[in-house]
Formats: sequence, structure tokens, C-alpha cells
Amino acid sequence: QVQLVESGGRLVQAGDSLRLSCAASGRTLSTYSMGWFRQDPGKEREFVAGISRTGSTYYDDSVKGRFTISRDNAKKTVYLQMSSLKPEDTADYYCAARVALGVVTTKEGYTYWGQGTQVTVSS
Repeated sequence: QVQLVESGGRLVQAGDSLRLSCAASGRTLSTYSMGWFRQDPGKEREFVAGISRTGSTYYDDSVKGRFTISRDNAKKTVYLQMSSLKPEDTADYYCAARVALGVVTTKEGYTYWGQGTQVTVSS
């Protein structure tokens, strides 16, 4: 089992950069493939980016070229570096983990979730 805690969300302006962190405790992080999701109130939680146990990365088309996911297994932390932020990136961002080799883009594929961190991008 793993516990996840996100941090780094805040109010920024359009065009700014921001880095989110997801700190894991419990089982070794290298056991898990990781994902970042986001959710607006009243909307479905949607896939943003994922990184497999072997370091392969995947991105939703809406963030490709602007966001970068990475992991530091020694620090038990997963990062989401976001740049060129847009107002439509405003959402609660969630970190998730699955005990599997690869990434999936559906929220049902993940077992463990953090509590979320809020990102607001003003125009």
C-alpha cells in the first residue's frame, strides 16, 4: 500500500510555470506506475500525464509539449512540471498509483489516490 500527498498548487497567471509534487510513503515507489489527473467541479476526472515503472511517459494531447512528468524513486516523489499555463488548465490535480508495469489513461485503472492540489490560472 502507498499513501500519496500532492503539493505545489497555487494561483498563477497565464503563461507561468508551476511544478507539482507527489510524495509517496509506504511501499517502494518503483513498484508503481504513476499518473496525474485533473478535475474541474462538475466534470469527470481526466488523465493528464503518466509515467511507467520503467520511466516511459504519456501525455494527454491538451498538455503535450507543455507538461513534463518525472519520477525520483530515491526521493519517493513524482513531479509534474507545467509550463505555458492556460486558464483552461485550472483544476484540482490528483496523483495516482497503480501496481502495474504500464500506464493507463482511465481513472479506474488506478488504485491509490492523493487528496489533490488546486491550480488556478488567471488570464
